[in-house]
Amino acid sequence: MESDIRYYRRRAHEEMAAASRAVTDAARVRRLQLVETYVEHLKAMKAPSPFSEQDMAQARRAPLASGYMRVSA
Repeated sequence: MESDIRYYRRRAHEEMAAASRAVTDAARVRRLQLVETYVEHLKAMKAPSPFSEQDMAQARRAPLASGYMRVSA
């Protein structure tokens, strides 16, 4: 059975990866909110965050994945 700390770390990483692949701002915001939720759970358990503040700030500023796939009509 997976420990709580390991679960929250894994889910935070999965959501951060999903946020980086997000096609819309709304999807990225939802994913980053989940990342923050998992990081808060880790902090409550006195476990280190898997991401630095710089990582989180960079994720919020990253361009959308769709920006690379735009098709002109």
